[in-house]
Order: sequence, then C-alpha cells, then structure tokens
Amino acid sequence: MLSSGSKLGAYEIVSPLGAGGMGEVYRARDTRLGRDVAVKVLPAVFSADSERLRRFEQEARAVAALNHPNILAVYDIGTHDGTPYLVTELLEGETLRERLRGGPLSVRKALDVAIQAAHGISAAHEKGIIHRDLKPANIFITNDGRVKILDFGLAKLTQRDASGLSETESPTRAASPITQTEAGVVLGTAGYMSPEQVRGKPADARSDIFALGTILYEMLSGQRAFEKDSSADTMAAILKEEPPELSGEGKKIPPAVERIVRHCLEKNAAERFQSARDLAFHLQSLSDLSTSATALVASKAPARRKRRLAFAAVGTVGLVLCSLVAYFLGRSGTKIAQPTFHQLTFGRGTIYGARFAPDAQTVYYSASWRGEPIQVYSTNPNSPESRGLNLSDATLLAVSPGEMAMALGCKQLLVAHCEGTLATVPISGGSPREIADNVVAADWAPNGQMAAIREVGRRFQVEFPLGKPIYQSIGWLDFLRVSPDGDMVAFADLELGSDVGRVVILDKTGKEVARSAVFPSVEGVVWAPTGNEVLFSATRNEAWANAIHALSPSGKERVLLRLPGILRLWDISRDGQVLLSKESWPTGLQFRAPKDINERDLSWLDSTIITDLSPDGAALAFEEAGSAARSGVYQSYLRKTDGSAPAELGQENLPVLSPDGKWVLAGNFPFSKFDLLPTGAGQTRELDANGMKEATSLGWMPDGKEIYFAGNDGHEWRIYVERISGGTPQPITPPISVKVEYIESDLISPDGKFVFARDLSGKGWLYRLDRAEPQAVPGLTPGDIWTNWTADGRSAYIYQDKKTLTELYRLDLTTGKRTLVRTLAPSDSAGLTDVRPVRITPDGKTYAYSYDRALSELYLVEGVK
Repeated sequence: MLSSGSKLGAYEIVSPLGAGGMGEVYRARDTRLGRDVAVKVLPAVFSADSERLRRFEQEARAVAALNHPNILAVYDIGTHDGTPYLVTELLEGETLRERLRGGPLSVRKALDVAIQAAHGISAAHEKGIIHRDLKPANIFITNDGRVKILDFGLAKLTQRDASGLSETESPTRAASPITQTEAGVVLGTAGYMSPEQVRGKPADARSDIFALGTILYEMLSGQRAFEKDSSADTMAAILKEEPPELSGEGKKIPPAVERIVRHCLEKNAAERFQSARDLAFHLQSLSDLSTSATALVASKAPARRKRRLAFAAVGTVGLVLCSLVAYFLGRSGTKIAQPTFHQLTFGRGTIYGARFAPDAQTVYYSASWRGEPIQVYSTNPNSPESRGLNLSDATLLAVSPGEMAMALGCKQLLVAHCEGTLATVPISGGSPREIADNVVAADWAPNGQMAAIREVGRRFQVEFPLGKPIYQSIGWLDFLRVSPDGDMVAFADLELGSDVGRVVILDKTGKEVARSAVFPSVEGVVWAPTGNEVLFSATRNEAWANAIHALSPSGKERVLLRLPGILRLWDISRDGQVLLSKESWPTGLQFRAPKDINERDLSWLDSTIITDLSPDGAALAFEEAGSAARSGVYQSYLRKTDGSAPAELGQENLPVLSPDGKWVLAGNFPFSKFDLLPTGAGQTRELDANGMKEATSLGWMPDGKEIYFAGNDGHEWRIYVERISGGTPQPITPPISVKVEYIESDLISPDGKFVFARDLSGKGWLYRLDRAEPQAVPGLTPGDIWTNWTADGRSAYIYQDKKTLTELYRLDLTTGKRTLVRTLAPSDSAGLTDVRPVRITPDGKTYAYSYDRALSELYLVEGVK
C-alpha cells in the first residue's frame, strides 16, 4: 500500500481508492498539469508474474487505443522501482453495482445506462477489442450521469499475436461466481458470461452483447438473470435456462424492452444482435419514443411561429431538414410543435462566424464565397440578399449594441476556425481598432468588459476580462460566450488539432461550475437567453456534430434537436431564434498524367486522401477517412489511374506501394503493428511496430527488403528502418520533429544513402545512413512541405499550401535554388480550405493531390426547445 505523498514519476499519491485482483487504485495529483488522476498500480507480488504483467499491459494498450466518452480514458503508463502503473482520468460517482444495491432502476434510467454502455462497447469492437468481462462492477456512473466502461484487463484483442494464435481462439478459463475478478484465477465472471464463454469456446462481440443483456435485465428487475447457489449451477443456468419474465400483468416493464433483453440473451450467438451498434440503435429507438411521449404530455401549447418563417420560404435543403425533424419528433402520429427553418445564405463557400444584431432582426456573418477572401456581411430574414460591409480578411467574433469584434487575418486551426488579431469596429462603419494578438474567440459581457480566448506561448487561455487569465489548456479552446448576467463564461475545451472535447462553464473568478462529457465533435457554444443553460452542437456517435445539446450550470445535459449532416451552432436571439449552419466538408482527389489535357477527378467516397503515387504514374494509393468509411475508421484503397474502380485493401491507413508494386505497406492504428497487403494474390503479412505510440511518413527502402517510418516511442520521434523478414525497428536519425498536421513522404534518397528529416528546431537535414555528418537542406523554409526526391537524387519536390492553391517547386539540394513546377488548384475554388497532400512522380510528369472543401448554408431556426 502506497502512502499519501509518495510519488510515481510525476504523480503524487493523495489517497487510496480501492483494490482488486488487477491492482490497487489511488487518487493522485499530476504535478505537471495540475490535475487529479487515478493511478492503478500492479502489486509487487504480481510484478514478477509474466501473465499478470501481460494482462496489465494489455489493459493499458486496449484502453489507450480507444477514445470515446463512454470508456475510461488512459493518460499514461509507466514503471517506478520496477512497479508498473497505469494513469487514468479520475471519476466521481459510483459503480452500477453500488447503484443497484438500492434496488432496480427506472426503465428510463436503465435504458440510458444501456445505451451509453452499448455505444462504448461498439467503439471498442470497431477497434477490434472485446471486453469479455462486462458486469455492473465494471460500469461506472459519474455524478453527471455519464457511463464509463472500466477494466479492459480481460479485453480480448481480435488481432493475432506473435504466436499466430488469435486470443479469440484461446479457451476461456473457469470463472468464479463472485462479482470481482480474482487475481490469477478468473478470466470472466459467472452470471455475466455468455454460453460460448462457459463452454470454453471463442468469444466475440456477441459475447459482450450477451453480458449487456444480463446487465440490462438486472437494472430493470433488481435480480441477476442467472443467479444460483454455486458457480456450477450458475453456468448451467446460462447454458440451459431462461431468466424469469420482466413484463406481464402487474409489471411496469414494457414488452418492447423485454424483447430487446431476450434478443441479447439468446443462447445461440447467431440469434443475438450481431453488433453493439445495432443494439444501441434499438435501445435508442425505445428511449426516443419514451422521450417523445413525455414531451407530448408536458407540452401545453404549440410553439410560437412567425409568418415570415413559413415553409414557403424554406429552400430545398431546409425542406429536407424539416421533414426529417418532423419524422423524428412526430412519428407517434400526434401533432406537436416542429422547428421551422429559414435559409439565410445562398452563396457557395464557407461561413466563419455568425451573430444576431441586438435588434434580433439583422444577422451579421463572415464568409468566404466563391474562393474570395473572408468578408463580413449583413442580411435580414426578410430578404435573400446579403450586403458586404467592406471588412476583408476578418472573422466575426461578437456583436454589441454599437460595435463588432473580429479577428483580423486567419491562422486556420481547423475547418473555419481562425486565430488572428482581435479588433473592434463600429457597426456604423469605420476602420478596425486592433486590441490583442493571437485571439481565437471573444465576447462582450453586459457591462462592456470583453472576454477572449488567446494563444500565449504554446497554451490557450480564457481571459475574463481581457488580460486576466482564468483558465488554461494544453489543447485548444474555442466558442467562448459570456452568460447574459455576465457572471459566467462557457467555451469548448478541445484536443489540439481536433474538435473532440467538452463544454466547460466557469464563474468569472475561474472556478469551474460545470463541464459536459467528452464528445467526438463540438461545433459551437451559446447561452440560452435565460442564462439557465448552455446550448452547444455536438455528437455522441458520428464523426461530426449533428445535434444541439444543452448543459445546465448544475451539470444536467439534454438533447434539443438532431439533424442529418454536420451542424455548427452560432447564436441564439432573446426570443429563442437559433442561428446555425449546415456544413459539408468533402475531400477530393485530382490527377493529371502527361497526356491529359486537364486534371481528372479520381475522388472515391467523401474524404479521399492520396498517400502514394507509383513512379510510372499508373497507380495510386489513398485512404478514406470520412463518414463513408465503415465503422468510422480509415479504409485503404489501391486504384489504377485509368479511372477504373479502386480495390479496397482494408481498415488501415497511410498505404504506400512497394518499389515492385506487389505490396502495400499500411499502418494499423494504434500502430502496434504494420500490415503488408498484397496487391495481387497472397496473404497479408504483419510487422511488429515494437511499441510505437505513433507513426507517420511510412515508406520503403529502394531494395524493397526494408521499410522505414517516423515513429514516436512515447518519448521522442525518430526515423526507423525495419526488415520485412522480421526483426526490431532500428533508429537511423537522432531525435527529430514531426508536424502531424501534414505528412512528408518519400524520405529516403533513390540510392538509399540519405534520409530527409527535420531536427527539433524544424530545420531540414539530409541524414546519412552510414552515420557520417548530416547535410543541411539549403533553401528550405518553415512553410515548405517535402513530398519526394527527383529521379537523380539531386533535387526534391516541395510544396507550400496556400489554402486555395498549392505551389509545387523543385528544390536543388546543393544550391538551394527553387524552381516553380506548377500551381495546383481545383477549377472550382469555392470553399477550399486546404490543397494537400501532393504526390508527383520522380520525373515530374505526373501528379496527384487532395483538397479539402467546406461548404456552408446559414439557417434561422424557430421552435427549438
């Protein structure tokens, strides 16, 4: 037992939280980031036990591979004096086992817990991870109602291990009937095991579904589905008996709920739900029906409508949105109030900000239409026209009775997220007055004070008032809004380079009032006019925000509206009108060969990202990373450039062709291994990545017998080389810097003697594989992106992404002279946010590139409650 004040690396032990078969758990303080965490320590008596240690490390790998709001987040893993430990988020609340000691849950609450658990397990299954030990003790309910799945210590990875035997093919050991996993004995818990686990047969995703069925049964009835006096009798009941009925005369469980439970508890796995995603969908449909019925009873009168927002004024997209909302909100057949949508913008391009004027009639917004620079516009719902305000290269941040606040310039952090110089300008007209640098978001309090989010150093901070930091983050912050009474601020705390994150509410001293769960996408934060809730657009299960959620200062969350597609929330007026935009963010692929008169579109699905182009220009490799990619993961493809349909390679990313064209090297997230995929007949081969936490810039050595990659071992980045016949990756550079926002490719010279990489300051070097002194790359600027060597090895192709176009150069590696090869841009420049990555053949005659486009339509919505 560790004492308070003792340290494990950067973590100072505060107090014990509990102990189990897989270790002791402590509350600790992360002294680097100043946050409370949980530290799980493997007992010293088991440290020498290779099986215990393997399962502990397996838990760390399994959970670290998952990033989902319903799964316990892992922050770190390490050892101290030979003792392994795991660092996770600290949860406040109780396990479902503890909650059930007070009796069964209501149908509504049981469905809510089951839905969240199903979503979490679905995310794990999509990463090839099976839990195998789901039970109430491994489901945690936080104080704000968020469900967290714990203890992946028994997780069964479906990928094969080094022995060639998949763990799904290994027998399940006997189980004890106790609720906690016994050290060294249990690989499952009787009463929650599936029939196939009881029989010692392979477990798969459907085994977890059976366990979820037993948990849902117990939440509804207060009794375990298969509870007997002994372990043997319990397992026999799982194999042969059915649990008592839940519904029927005098019982409060709806028959539809029981049907779902029974479907989960089928003895034959083939007769159960075949995926946790399907189970979540069916549970959600029951929950939605229940919520709709409750809303109907509570609704006293229809929502107020204004004639100017009649359906006749709604565009085609708005009609589709309204029809879908009407379906989801009114499918019970009873007439209820429905939101109405009025389209405000009709240009082709990207919206960067939008706000109501104080009169709630005029709408101000900033947008880039038809590929032109960002401008500020005004519009009125009574007119389809927008009027430019002669404010160029300006992103609208806030509007007060007499002024507008904006960011001048746009350092783009994500799609239409800009950082620039904060300035104010009178609404009546005039020149902007600059106030502060590196501002992402800003808003006015009722007393005229301004709050802002700024980047200072390498951290983002909330300042309220401007100049007084009250919150800092190592990620990035956005969507700052001050409450109507001026006493609180709300904003999104996001992962760097991503919109994954949560909404945070602070008082003006910086004290945290509330925070939401972590969402895969957050795209807008506003205060309700009453100040009793914060509205935000987010998603629980999709790639991008698709619903309006609400968070109260007490921490209660609810969903107000769901829509198809990407939704960005901008503002809400005093009378409850909502300003939002519907977004489309496709990624396309353009290709041109020497005989082509024009570029050809070789896009496939909705996010086609080129990763390689064969030296003869006859084939290219690409990945799909958007909504169309199955299970929300990367899909790799190989395509001939004659326009024929691509061949799907698998759920890997960064595919790169071998020199002879017979293999494709691809990453297998989270890069515990790499895959060698045959382009013709043959079997996939695997290469161990030797514990790399991240990998990028995959490629082949010229002889095709080795691969290379930029790898991060958890401490630093280096370039590594690994033989495809087997072996351990070997570093060939000192520590380097890698910009993960773009991928530099084809790093090895044609003769195999040099590798291009950047030192820790970002300066480019040609490192010699014979370990002689490296050579600086002359003429390379910080904005240059390396794409590949020329055929003779004397020059390299580099490019600069200018957002709406890319300039491709040939750089002489001896003199530093650069020659413009061509300027790349799709013919349609509307909504372009990036033109990259670029690939070109060594002879410079054939090229391909991907580009990102963001298309926005602004809507005014009434009836969102």
